[in-house]
Amino acid sequence: MSEVAAPVVRHTQDERGVHTLTLNAPRSFNVLSEAMLAALQAAIDAIGADPQARVVVVAAEGRAFCAGHDLKEMKAHPDLAYYQALFARCSRVMLSIRALELPVIARVQGLATAAGCQLVAQCDLAVATESATFGVNGIDVGLFCATPSVALSRNILPKQAMEMLLTGDFISANEAKARGLVNRVASAESLDTEVAALVERILQKPREAIALGKTLFYRQLETGLASAYQLAGQTMACNMAGEVAQEGVQAFIDKRAPSWRS
Repeated sequence: MSEVAAPVVRHTQDERGVHTLTLNAPRSFNVLSEAMLAALQAAIDAIGADPQARVVVVAAEGRAFCAGHDLKEMKAHPDLAYYQALFARCSRVMLSIRALELPVIARVQGLATAAGCQLVAQCDLAVATESATFGVNGIDVGLFCATPSVALSRNILPKQAMEMLLTGDFISANEAKARGLVNRVASAESLDTEVAALVERILQKPREAIALGKTLFYRQLETGLASAYQLAGQTMACNMAGEVAQEGVQAFIDKRAPSWRS
């Protein structure tokens, strides 16, 4: 009997509603091949349909978190229509991460470059090891990292992003933290502890408020100031009128813990 190939993305979940998507192609540095993109999209769609889902962690096996697109696969299909479809597929994965009504955390244990750096930038939060490095170095092979620039420029200052895009230079995990690309930097031994602590802090908060908040947060970033305040005010009013905030405020007044989770 032939061996069953390991899935390129391992999808696990626990009883708390924490889903973990692990990129599982370490020999190819977890490149975003067609198969990897398809597996990620299917997993994200499944999580989006799960009303019990609370948090998503995107992790990876091996020395690299993700080395971007599969250049060998791309070179084997020298056709404009193929490239357009490929980048549209990748963009859909990124937009699906944004559309999830729950926090998505990148657990970065190694190299994250090009579309791999884009994946980190697209996640809501990121925790990285001290040895992790980040870059958008497509320019080194004559390919400006256009789609990665969309997420990158929404995480760090424009001139910092442009320097990375034009030079292909990498930055360290500590520099990535200083620039706003990652939230926390940990030793390799404490990476999972740091991720778990962040997950636990989120789980202590009401799912409904987080869903409203994430949706509003990104929508207001893409609109003008007056429209952002209008949208935020409406969202906050709806949040306050709901049972979750009513209970939370009453608990504050009563000087007791809120009973969000029965």
